[in-house]
Amino acid sequence: MDSYHSLAPLNAILNGCAAILLLAGFVFIRNGWVRAHRACTIGAMGFSAAFLTSYLVYHYHVGNVRFSGEGWVRSLYFAILIPHVILAGAIVPLIFATLWFALRGKFKRHRRIARWTFPLWMYVSVTGVIVYLMLYRIYTPIYPPAAALAPSASR
Repeated sequence: MDSYHSLAPLNAILNGCAAILLLAGFVFIRNGWVRAHRACTIGAMGFSAAFLTSYLVYHYHVGNVRFSGEGWVRSLYFAILIPHVILAGAIVPLIFATLWFALRGKFKRHRRIARWTFPLWMYVSVTGVIVYLMLYRIYTPIYPPAAALAPSASR
């Protein structure tokens, strides 16, 4: 399990990089710099794909880590985490649809769906970093017992 703990900060870094590239891509397209916009968006997709891979490997090996904060901060944590998780699942098809329309040259449709995709993807990326900071840096994480992580026939 210890060898996988470095994936948690990596996941936050990957989310942060995706957010920076998304913001840069937004600024570029607003200024009419299509090639720079395209490069940033493809880069954000790469960081997000790397994040998802790392996230799945981490949680497969480490399990679910519990938040140790109490009181109002616990409510705040879950108020951030729950929409983050829901939107993280919903954003994947939106990203692919947005990319699909751009690659097909259907820019009117691309812009229409990107108006939803950009803020949601940005929210998921930024709140991913916030969840990491709250769960692992500001508060002490509660890791699952080692017995719960023992290899089983179902894995």
